[in-house]
Amino acid sequence: MKRKIKSTLAERADAHELYELSVQCSESEVDFVEETYNNLRKKPARLLREDFCGTANVCCEWVRRHKDNRAIGVDLDKSVLKWGKEHNLADLSGSQRKRISLINDDVLTVETARPDIVSAMNFSYWLFKDRSTLKQYFQRIHHALKKDGIFFLDIYGGYDSFHEVAEEREVETAIGNITYTWEQASFNPINHDLTCYIHFEFEDGSRLDQAFAYHWRLWTLPEIQDLLQEAGFEVTVYWQGWDEDGEPDGEFYPATEADADAGWIAYIVAEKLR
Repeated sequence: MKRKIKSTLAERADAHELYELSVQCSESEVDFVEETYNNLRKKPARLLREDFCGTANVCCEWVRRHKDNRAIGVDLDKSVLKWGKEHNLADLSGSQRKRISLINDDVLTVETARPDIVSAMNFSYWLFKDRSTLKQYFQRIHHALKKDGIFFLDIYGGYDSFHEVAEEREVETAIGNITYTWEQASFNPINHDLTCYIHFEFEDGSRLDQAFAYHWRLWTLPEIQDLLQEAGFEVTVYWQGWDEDGEPDGEFYPATEADADAGWIAYIVAEKLR
C-alpha cells in the first residue's frame, strides 16, 4: 500500500492570508486616514475609495467603523477581488457587505461616485513608471474626489532603498511562526526600476519563494510632491515618530525636515485645492 505523503506547511498556506498578517495593517491605515480627515475637515468622512485594493481589507475595516461608512474598492486583478469577497467580505454582516462595492477596473479610467477619501497604499502606485502616467493618475484622483476630498498615499525611502537587500522578521500565524522576507532583488540607478519579492519560510523548512513580485519605479518623495502639486493638490508629508528605544512608535506627524535614515516610511496627505 502506497503511503500518503504529508503536505508541507507551504503547500497548505494561503499567500493572501499571509500577506495580510505580515504586511498590511488595515486598522492602522484606517485610523490614520479617518483621524487625519477629521482633523483637517472638522467632520467625518463617509465614502472611502481604496485604489489597488487587492483583497479589500481596508474597505472592510472602513465599513466596520460606522453604520454610515461606505467603501469602493478598485483593482485590475479579478482573482484577488474574488479572494477578498470569499474571505474578507464573507466575515462582514449583511448590512456591512451592502456598503462595499468592488470594481474590477483600471484606476486610470474607472468612474465612481465621488469619495471623501481616496487611499492608495502599499506603494502600489509605483507601478506607474513614467512621469506622465503617474501625473495622469493623480489628475484622475483630483477629478474623482469631492471638492473637499483628500488623497492618502504612503511612500518609503532612505539610502537602503537604493540597494539590493533582504530583510527578515518573524510573524505569528495560525500555522506557527513564519519568517517573512522582503527582498529588493534588483535596482537600476539610471531609471530607478526596482524589482522586489516577498518570501515566506515555515517551521517545517518549507518555503513560498516569490509569493509576491513587484516591478516598480522607486519614486522619491520630492518627485511625488511635485506631481501632486502639479495635479492641483496641497501636499503635507506625515513622518513616522520614534520611541525612546529608537523604534517606530506607529504615530505620524506633519514634517518639513527629517533625518537621513537608512529606511523610512511616510504618509502623503494631498488635499484637493480646486
